Amino acid sequence: MYRKIIPGQMTLEIPFGVELDPNNRWVMLSSIMPWEKIEEHYENIFKGTNGQVAKSSRLAFASLYIQTRLSLTDEETVEQIRETPSMQYFCGYEGYTTEKPFDSSLMVHFRKRFPEEVMKELSKVSFVEEVKKAIISEAEKDNDDNDDKGDNDGKVDNNGKSDNDGKGDNDNKGDNTAKPKGTLYLDATCFPSDIHYPTDIGLLNHGRELTEQMIDILYGSPTRRPMSMALGAALARGDIPKIPKPRTYRETARKAYMTYVKKRKHTHDEIRFAIRQQLQYVRRNLDSIEKLIEQGKAKIALKEELAKKLETIKEVYRQQKYMYDNKTHVVEDRIVSIAQPHIRPIVRGKSGVPVEFGAKVSTAHIGGFTFIIHTSYDNFSEGKYLEETVKEYKRLLGFYPKLVVGDKAYPTRENRQYCKSKGIRLSCRKMGRMSEEEKEAERKQLYEENCGRNAVEGDYGTVKRKYGLDLIMTKLEETTLTVISFGFFVKNMERVLRLFVLRFFIEYGLLWNFKMRFS
Repeated sequence: MYRKIIPGQMTLEIPFGVELDPNNRWVMLSSIMPWEKIEEHYENIFKGTNGQVAKSSRLAFASLYIQTRLSLTDEETVEQIRETPSMQYFCGYEGYTTEKPFDSSLMVHFRKRFPEEVMKELSKVSFVEEVKKAIISEAEKDNDDNDDKGDNDGKVDNNGKSDNDGKGDNDNKGDNTAKPKGTLYLDATCFPSDIHYPTDIGLLNHGRELTEQMIDILYGSPTRRPMSMALGAALARGDIPKIPKPRTYRETARKAYMTYVKKRKHTHDEIRFAIRQQLQYVRRNLDSIEKLIEQGKAKIALKEELAKKLETIKEVYRQQKYMYDNKTHVVEDRIVSIAQPHIRPIVRGKSGVPVEFGAKVSTAHIGGFTFIIHTSYDNFSEGKYLEETVKEYKRLLGFYPKLVVGDKAYPTRENRQYCKSKGIRLSCRKMGRMSEEEKEAERKQLYEENCGRNAVEGDYGTVKRKYGLDLIMTKLEETTLTVISFGFFVKNMERVLRLFVLRFFIEYGLLWNFKMRFS
């Protein structure tokens, strides 16, 4: 159950007459955080009226924010909150305490309560006004002679032809008074998860070891785990007939695997021979487990976690057998981790890291803020989300972007036509023949426009190096997406904090102090 907390807090009582510094970052953050929207979502999660009272929305959200901002583990986050008065103020405490706010295992539940879609909505609520201010301010600075001629901004399309009618698109009706403003930067990146580098031999060996563990659990092997009470009682009553324990050949299989991995280089025949060996061992163990299921033992002894891994191992065996039989290295929805079967290989083609293993994220950079557009564990072409992003831009800000800048994945024929119908310039090479002078002018223009993409790469570097997204440690599919969303939320909120402090110092004529503070 959950008891609604009225957002808002004025003071934090601290012993020995100590007072919080009003310029403390956590104190200032607490005044600009959208606590009302957070509370509105959080209370809708809990439907029942019985049971233990859940932690407050402010404590849950603030704990995740602190963890992301300082790149801490779950255990260290709890300790930091317990030891720091300003963090307790940020979490909504009324008085300083040295007791643990909660057990560190609750951080997993906190992440589940703020899924990716909720974080997207919170980002829109929190940062849209700042984005509008930045775009309008930029438009006022760039208000030149072309802006005074009417609504012809961006009238030259990517083929060099005039287009000012906007025919064939109902979304453009009634928008003549809202001229396109601002620049929309689009890009995508991959956030790798913490998994062992996948190899065919390694995956099969891991699956073999897990299936051996499952067989041991069913038979109560003293070297693994004792027989469950339910299974022992069933055997004592004679409900389950005693059958011989299947042979696993674990020592022989382990010896064969170690012989392979200790050799630094392998021929093609050696690789196929090792894969065939491990496939045979895994198949034998899976057959044994199937027989146990028929006897009813597995339903009693296997826990939910191992039962899920069993299904994953079956799929890994199927994929590896398919690739071995067809002499290929490609299979649909290839599993690269038994512990995290949702992760897929993302081929990036970059130097040093041609393939990454994690979630791919498409983002939009507007006015210094970054918003997540689409997230998937499967590889996708980010260019197909351009139209969706532009429509969301219009819905939030009330006007279309003046310029859209992306990499080579975005200037498809469909995207060119869509931007042309909206009076938007898509930064890309024009189609058709051009003179040498036109080519040189286009080259300079594209260079200047693409220089702005450095800010996008800088944002990626910030969330990866500073906020821990360079190697995501969470294991669940939904919590990993929450961690990624929080990384961008924190990055954007830190920018809001800097703007908040800047305006404060400008108002009181203390701009030098601001430069010293954030230099």
